[in-house]
Amino acid sequence: MNSNTARTWRSAWAAIGCALLLAAAHAQDKPSSPTSTSGISEEIVEVPKSAGIFTIKLETTVYKPAGTGPFPLIVLNHGKSRGNAAFQSRARYSEQAAALVARGYVVAIPMRQGFSKSGGAYIGSGCNVESNGLIQAEDVVAALDYMTAQPYVDRSRIVVMGQSHGGLTTMAFGTLNYPGVRGLVNFAGGLRNDTCVAWENNLVRAFETYGRQSRYPSLWFYGDNDSYWPKPMPEKMFAAYTGAGGKARLVDYGNFKSDSHGMFASHAGLSIWLPQVDAFLRELGLPAGPVSAAPTAAEASGADNPRAGTNKDAE
Repeated sequence: MNSNTARTWRSAWAAIGCALLLAAAHAQDKPSSPTSTSGISEEIVEVPKSAGIFTIKLETTVYKPAGTGPFPLIVLNHGKSRGNAAFQSRARYSEQAAALVARGYVVAIPMRQGFSKSGGAYIGSGCNVESNGLIQAEDVVAALDYMTAQPYVDRSRIVVMGQSHGGLTTMAFGTLNYPGVRGLVNFAGGLRNDTCVAWENNLVRAFETYGRQSRYPSLWFYGDNDSYWPKPMPEKMFAAYTGAGGKARLVDYGNFKSDSHGMFASHAGLSIWLPQVDAFLRELGLPAGPVSAAPTAAEASGADNPRAGTNKDAE
């Protein structure tokens, strides 16, 4: 084979490779058709987020009740696994979402910038926990802007929730004035970076700042055997937030299995947080209690949560 022929073949294969990559990229750009998981409708949409002169897209899972609505909205913020955020799989929380959908809510779970198939790069902000949360909260705003433009969403009835890093994101979002938001729910929220000096103090200070600027009532869930926030860290974060003026109620549910950090994502955790969230929703003047059958919200035995009813309140 002479050099001209070899170059021709290389060019042809390169063109085929580019075509395949473009086809794959366009296939990923299309929102998925609604499917059914855990008895509820699941759809993946791409939420646009302005990033300077560019627009990136956030991979977002949407669950909604049957019918046309408009339905109240819950934005649920995911946690962060160790390692590269881009390798983290799409958060679904399908069983937890099913329980909320059964209460008449649309549930949206946006993968934040740099996570999973969302565009852009994860912005960590080094050891500045406060800044990290505020940067993550920008993605919550993008998700809300998109969801409240949908005809099936009631833009006047919104709750923002989050687990772990998503809990920190939720409390940082609470410093912003977004129309229609009624309250926040924080499941074991925080950000742990052992490479930072005095990372615990950084985290407590972040919650203090959020509390000083908070705009919404909030409900917090922390357990006693949390591998990320060992006692008395939850109490310190809560005291810092409420001492600065934040309105919150803390549910201390004691030990949960081998690690209370995983309570929200566990089936056994449903019997801990659902009754408390129902009570909180009622306080906010929002629907509470199932309005339809929830196949994944069956009551757990409760054997792992001997202190499920213990609360600490601060106005």
